[in-house]
Amino acid sequence: MTERLRDKVAIITGATSGIGKASARLFAAQGAQVVLAARGVEAGQALANEIGDNAIFVATDVSHEADMSALVDAAMSRFGRVDCLFNNAGAGERSTAETITEADFDAVMRLLAGSVAFGIKHAARVMKPQGGGSIINNASIAGHRLGQGGYLYSGAKAAVSHFTRIAGVELGPAGIRVNAISPGAIATPIFWGGSARAATLSDAENQAKLDKLTDNLARATPTPRAGHADDIAQAAVFLASDEATFINCHDLVVDGGRIALFNERQ
Repeated sequence: MTERLRDKVAIITGATSGIGKASARLFAAQGAQVVLAARGVEAGQALANEIGDNAIFVATDVSHEADMSALVDAAMSRFGRVDCLFNNAGAGERSTAETITEADFDAVMRLLAGSVAFGIKHAARVMKPQGGGSIINNASIAGHRLGQGGYLYSGAKAAVSHFTRIAGVELGPAGIRVNAISPGAIATPIFWGGSARAATLSDAENQAKLDKLTDNLARATPTPRAGHADDIAQAAVFLASDEATFINCHDLVVDGGRIALFNERQ
């Protein structure tokens, strides 16, 4: 099998669970050297050990620019280049226009939008001298349609989509492609509190929640199955690969057709 990412170096944020973990494994299987970023040191180091010599873990809080800068520097120090940044880290939330607080706004926007903006900034500073690269941002159909996420989550994901277009235009002349992936309802722990909540439950409890969620999502998607983390990981591999060298400023919806079921009046 051809390794689609052979000799490429990829940074993946939010790498210890869900989409990030699936992407880390798939990128490595496709020949990439991977830099895994997350807050959970134990889980991050365990995943790096599982992947082997082609992976390192860097403890990172993506909501802080200094951490994003240090993450890129760590990749350069170990591997000498950065070919891909997958800005994947995030968390769900269920705010409304009437319930948001200043603290909620600061936390959600820093995590979901700020991490992308500063990830792009620091990836660009090393990709420009090397002649290019691929930046992939995890957006969401919540940024395109109502009823797919909380008030702040949806607004932040819409910002991610637009950051993608703006950055792709600005950085395209330097050979840097900037694209987004907008997942639909993907069966991951984000639906029951994210990786932090999942870590407090037993394997059996998490599996029971995943089984129930998978069944429910299959009934709410035109393609009659739930989306899985690997579905997004496959899309990310494509956008990171040389097969996608003429794709820029694009937001790729990967949702089994769910977005077609919702209009902005619902």
